[in-house]
Amino acid sequence: MSQSNLKVLWRMLRPFTLTASLVPVLIGTGLAITIGHFRPWLFVAFALASILIQAATNMFNEYFDYRRGLDDEHMVGIAGTIVRDGMSPKFVWRTAWTFIGISVALGVYICASTSWYIALVGVLCLLIAFFYSGGPKPLAYTPFGELAASVAMGPVIVLLAFYVQTSEITGRATAVSVPIGLLIGAILLANNIRDMEQDKQGGRRTIAILMGREKGRILFGAVFAVAYLTVLALVAIGWLTPIALFVLITVPSAYYVTRLYYRFTEPVKLHAAVKGTAVLLFRFGAILFAAMMVSVWLPVK
Repeated sequence: MSQSNLKVLWRMLRPFTLTASLVPVLIGTGLAITIGHFRPWLFVAFALASILIQAATNMFNEYFDYRRGLDDEHMVGIAGTIVRDGMSPKFVWRTAWTFIGISVALGVYICASTSWYIALVGVLCLLIAFFYSGGPKPLAYTPFGELAASVAMGPVIVLLAFYVQTSEITGRATAVSVPIGLLIGAILLANNIRDMEQDKQGGRRTIAILMGREKGRILFGAVFAVAYLTVLALVAIGWLTPIALFVLITVPSAYYVTRLYYRFTEPVKLHAAVKGTAVLLFRFGAILFAAMMVSVWLPVK
């Protein structure tokens, strides 16, 4: 495979969005480490399976948008590798299912090492991954796409990552998963506000389209506000240490990407906001994970 083809393949994975599959695993595992649990091979297997499932979801989205005629060579962002870069639809389809197959194999290892009840949740996640853009009524074409993705990739993955390490679910882990889910939902909302005009033409009825651009902007900013306020509340009740307040250094980034939606409406100028939201999630999650590790090594008296 040539270097140019490798670049197209890499773009097809939509790499900057993969923070949404890695960060929840880091947070769930970090929470487990704070109470003395860490099984490194399960962490590696779970993180890889999570990334592969999201990459497959991205490819299913690529494939089905092509089949429905939603993508064209003029679209903005890194989607559209089939119509814009000549990637074979069959290759996209087969690669997506290959990734699903590998993730299922990893899931078998995880279940065999922990509990087979995880398989039930895993199957549900796989169904969401496929039906987000596949099937007769894809979630991505409804107002529930952001909600389904933010729950499945936020609290569900955080709690699964925590469970495979500890064999339990706690209120603390559930609460800490909330801001992660909110920021993952923000990535999809950012994408849907950017693409709302093209999505209308394609028959989508996303929450951005139903609310309109102005209310969509307000919701976008509100999601960030609630995420940061949740961290403040968790620190106040002692479920996160004060070190976690370092996530507040990402507030200027949240303000910056929100302001882009008030300054521009052209999709080409809003792509930076979509990418910036994904990067913000990574920074937020990395700082929160680091705060947990510091709290283990240097416990606050």
